[in-house]
Amino acid sequence: QVVESGGGSVQSGGSLRLSCAASEYFGNQYCLAWFRQAPGKEREGVALLGNSGRSKYRESVKGRFTLSKDNDKNALYLQMNSLKPEDTAMYYCAAAPRCIVDTLMLYGNEYWGQGTQVTVSS
Repeated sequence: QVVESGGGSVQSGGSLRLSCAASEYFGNQYCLAWFRQAPGKEREGVALLGNSGRSKYRESVKGRFTLSKDNDKNALYLQMNSLKPEDTAMYYCAAAPRCIVDTLMLYGNEYWGQGTQVTVSS
């Protein structure tokens, strides 16, 4: 139901654009979000687009990452600029019928992708 792409390896300061192809079933009723998980660390929310259209970013990526959505393609994008080694992680796209935007939380019947690896070298 959600499929990520666009990960890769870049040097510090580089850019990547992640794409999430979501089922048209979600329409504009679902919240869409990006999460990441680094080895040995817990999964954390990166950016979330609520079904109200409001978005929220994790503090550490503000000003560097940008969400965008293409409704015609049912796609969510995460443009990542000025990447840092600490951004290295597996990035996951997720969708859910409900969310708490301010806390980057999804709840309800969640759909998760398989993830795409982002590696940033110093």
